[in-house]
Amino acid sequence: MDGVPEPHAGWTFITNHARVLAAIAEDQNARIRDIAAYCRVTERAVQKIIADLEESGFLSHTREGRGNTYVIAPGKTLRHPAEAEAGLTVASLLGLLAQDEAHRADHHRSGERQSADRT
Repeated sequence: MDGVPEPHAGWTFITNHARVLAAIAEDQNARIRDIAAYCRVTERAVQKIIADLEESGFLSHTREGRGNTYVIAPGKTLRHPAEAEAGLTVASLLGLLAQDEAHRADHHRSGERQSADRT
């Protein structure tokens, strides 16, 4: 999860809250700094988002030495009324995001193979 946050203007389909949750799902012991780099937002933004998620019951944490271990509430229903009415949960959202991440990784590897075949 290395990288430097890049500014973004305009709207996106996936909120920063979903991105932070996905980063934590990938590594429950991730540092704020690493989550911020992964999501391309500031550390302060990640701290605020984690506070929001904890306050709403989507996330909790325990202190482990100098770091935190996060626990996601996978069965919690998403907040938007349409998603809540459909019974969509955090687990379903994270599943979609994980599928997208796997698809991008496969596509990237496929591109590398095609590039190697041409040389």
